[in-house]
Amino acid sequence: MYKTHIERWKKAVAEKGKYPTYKLLADLIEQDIERGSLQPQDKIPTMRDLAEALAVNYSTVSRAYTEARKRGLIETVTGAGTFAKGKVPAIKPSLAPYELTMNMVIEPAIPTLIEEVKDVVLSTISQNELYKLFRYQEHGGHPHTKEQVKLHLLNKVPDAALEQLVLSQGVHQILAALLTQLCDNHQVICVDSLTYPGIKSSAAQLGKRLHALERDNDGPTASSFEDACRTHDVAALYINPTMHNPTCTSISRSRREALADVALRHNVQIIEDDVYEPLANSPLPSFAMLAPGLTYYVSSLSKCFAPGVRFGFVACPSKRQAEHTNGALRSLNVMSAPMTEMMVCNWLKQGTVKRMIQSVQREANARQQIIQQELKGIPLNMADNAFHFWLRFPKQVDWHPAELAIDLRTQGISAVASMAFATDNHPPHAMRICFGGPFNREDIREQMIKLKETLLQPAHLTQTRY
Repeated sequence: MYKTHIERWKKAVAEKGKYPTYKLLADLIEQDIERGSLQPQDKIPTMRDLAEALAVNYSTVSRAYTEARKRGLIETVTGAGTFAKGKVPAIKPSLAPYELTMNMVIEPAIPTLIEEVKDVVLSTISQNELYKLFRYQEHGGHPHTKEQVKLHLLNKVPDAALEQLVLSQGVHQILAALLTQLCDNHQVICVDSLTYPGIKSSAAQLGKRLHALERDNDGPTASSFEDACRTHDVAALYINPTMHNPTCTSISRSRREALADVALRHNVQIIEDDVYEPLANSPLPSFAMLAPGLTYYVSSLSKCFAPGVRFGFVACPSKRQAEHTNGALRSLNVMSAPMTEMMVCNWLKQGTVKRMIQSVQREANARQQIIQQELKGIPLNMADNAFHFWLRFPKQVDWHPAELAIDLRTQGISAVASMAFATDNHPPHAMRICFGGPFNREDIREQMIKLKETLLQPAHLTQTRY
C-alpha cells in the first residue's frame, strides 16, 4: 500500500544533503498529504519498518514521526498503527516550530562594530555589581532601559509614557501574553491570510482561534475586517504593517486608516507587530498613532540587531493595560533578563544599535543589487533594507512550493513555502526567500544562481521530485 511512498522517500533521503533526515521525512509526509497522495486514515509504516526500508536509525524515524505528530499530520492508535490525518486546515496551525532560518538577520562583517558590541558587554559586566543583576528585578523592565527604548526605538509611538512600556524576553512572549489577556476562548483574532507563523503557533498552543482576512497587494482588506467584526466576536486584529512577513509589502497610509477606522468603530484591539520598522525607516503612521487607545505596539531587536539577544517591548494603550500585560508576562517568564536588559540599555545609549542597523541596511541593499541582477525577469517583491523577498512563481514553473522549498534548503537556500504563512487554507503559488545570515555577497550570488536554475528547471527532471 505504501510501497510507492517508501521508494520516493528513500530517494529523497539519499539526496538530502545536510538537511536533517527527521525533518525531511516529516516534510515528505506533509508534502504527500498536501498533494493528496496520502489521504485521511491512510496507514503509514511502523517506525521499525520504515527505518529498515530507508536504512536509517530507528531513533531518526521516531523523531520524524514525533515532528509529524506535532504538525498535526499523523496520529497513532494503540494496537492499530499510525495513520495520516489528511490536510491540516491552515486556520488551525500546527504546534510545530517553524523554520527559524527563514528569519536569519544579516550579520555585517565589520570588525570595529563587532569589537564595539563586545566592549559594551564587557563594560556592562565590569561596571556593575553582579549580584544586583543576579537578583529579581522590577517587573516589566528597569526605568533606565525604558527611557533608552523610548528615546531610540519608539519613534512610531512618540506620545507613549514610560508607564505604558513593558519590556520582555522577545516578541513571542509578548504575543503569548497578549493572546491570553485579550482573547477569550469563544472569540477570534483577525489575521492576514498570509501571516507570521509565530502567531499561528502561539495561537494553536494557547487554543485561540484565528480568522483569516482577505488580502490584496496592499494587505488585509478593510471590507473583510468589517465583515469579520459583524459576523464574529473579534477580540483583536494582529497586523504586521511594515516589511510584511512574508510578502515584504508595507501597508499604505490609506489602508492603515481604513483598518484603524473599522477597529475604532467596533472597539477591536490591535496588536501591531512592527519588528521590521527599525530597518525600514518608514514615513507611514503606525496603528498606534491612528488608534492610540486600542493599539499594542510590539517590537524587538531580533530583526535589526540580533535574535539571540532576546529583547522585546510593547507600548500599551494605557498605564492600566500595561499593568495587565505585565501581569500576564510575569506568569510566563517572571521578569525580563536583567543582564540582557542592561546590555541593551548601554548599546542604545552609546549608539551601537543605531550603527548596527545602518550596517544591516547597507549590506541588505548591496545584496539586493546582486539579487536583482541574477533574478532579472522573475517576479519578486522586495523592499529597501529588507533581507527577505516574496517570490511568486512564473506561469511556466511547474514546481509545487513545498517541494521546491525542500529542494532549495538542501542547497543551502533559506526558502519557506507559502503554506507556512497561510491561514485560509489557500496558499498562493509562492515562497519566501531569506538572504540574511553570515554570508558574504558572493555566497548570495551563488545562492541566487542556484535558485533561478532550480526554479526554471522542469520539476520532474530534478533528483528530489519523483
